[in-house]
Amino acid sequence: MHSDFINHLGAHLAEHQLLTDPADCRSYGYDNSTLQGQPLAVALPESHQQVVAVVKVCREHGVSLITRGQATGTTGATVPVDKHSLVMSMQRMDRILEVNRDDRFMVVQPGVTNQAVQDAAAEHGFFWPPDPTSASVCTIGGNLAYNSAGPRAVKYGTPRENTLALTAVTGSGETLHTGVKTTKGVVGYDLTRLLIGSEGTLAVITEATLKLTPLQPAKRTLRATYRDVHSAACAVSNIMAQPVVPCTLEFMDGNAIDMVRNEAPADLPEKAGALLMIEIDGIEFQLDELVSRIVAAASVEGALEIQRARSQQEVKALWETRKALSPALRRVAPKKINEDVVVPVSRMPELVNQLALLSKKHAVQIVNFGHAGNGNLHVNLLYDPGVANQRENTEACLSDVFAAVLKMEGTISGEHGIGLVKRDWVGKELDTTSLKLMHGIKKQFDPDGILNPGKTLPALD
Repeated sequence: MHSDFINHLGAHLAEHQLLTDPADCRSYGYDNSTLQGQPLAVALPESHQQVVAVVKVCREHGVSLITRGQATGTTGATVPVDKHSLVMSMQRMDRILEVNRDDRFMVVQPGVTNQAVQDAAAEHGFFWPPDPTSASVCTIGGNLAYNSAGPRAVKYGTPRENTLALTAVTGSGETLHTGVKTTKGVVGYDLTRLLIGSEGTLAVITEATLKLTPLQPAKRTLRATYRDVHSAACAVSNIMAQPVVPCTLEFMDGNAIDMVRNEAPADLPEKAGALLMIEIDGIEFQLDELVSRIVAAASVEGALEIQRARSQQEVKALWETRKALSPALRRVAPKKINEDVVVPVSRMPELVNQLALLSKKHAVQIVNFGHAGNGNLHVNLLYDPGVANQRENTEACLSDVFAAVLKMEGTISGEHGIGLVKRDWVGKELDTTSLKLMHGIKKQFDPDGILNPGKTLPALD
């Protein structure tokens, strides 16, 4: 059966587009989580027509199809769950097809990197707002699959707000065109937003029309430090309740500061228990006034210091603390659990207080940072799997974290997606009616269930 399947694929793909050696395939069986799978083969299509052909061959042979970009995701969404799976890498579909300055859009293939899109847009005075930390390597297809955003989402939104149209292939091999190339359009259901964030379970995206935003001519960078996380969280709520919306509002707690204090050369107050990185963009002559309003909102009780960068060198210095954190976390706890929960901004103080209590309750060190302006925190649970009971304690702590977030009317994932890692928690957030409808939608797009099976949605009872 496998040989027939491979031969059938080979009729549509050139020799260099189909990998069957187990050693070659293994490198396509994992993502940035701790999970690993072994695909039966790997397809590397270079056109929409080849994607259609691959989907149809998989459907005919009953083979699961997992689509991936550069696999920078952290939830196992691109990891094969069995050895009877084909991984389809979109890395060779990496062309920018059109940049339309007058109508402010760009048409791209899914394998192009986020950075390549930003560079091409900047040549015309624009940018695409989604800016994940992995922008230099992550692909637009992956950004769309996870609805991955980044710091700029606080002001400019996520891929769902910045994508006009898609071309995709359903699980039955049919070509689907969604959306329009205008910023207004209400004909039919919004299938564009439905496909974005669906993690390859409904269709394979082969082309995207991205909405571009004009680059602002100037920017100011601030770093505010606070006595404790509660003060910083109150400052976030205060900032987001006034008219000036920052283009970046990033948060680090005291544990994160302590972790990088000896690595980042920037001076920090000795008693700093939390930190906010704030950026404001706009027209040059407006910025001093905008900054003064942000500073006033950030100057809550417990504020220790608010620094303003006066040069690009000072901007770099202020950001060094934040940029040193991720490498430090990977070095200290390579097996850490990194979750990206979200709560309403007004409940940020409550969330950070609850995380401190859970850290003590379970004897698990928790390091928090993230996109505070959206209420989106990356909650890092540090543990050593070699130490007895630490994994069990950490998993119990994570369960309590998710329960607390849902009690605060939040969500268990803001931009990392669901994949395998969070799938079994989805039923805690969504009601039965919603889950039934979602399974029905999945069946409509993918009647034989070949597209990324076992991901995103838990099974119905």
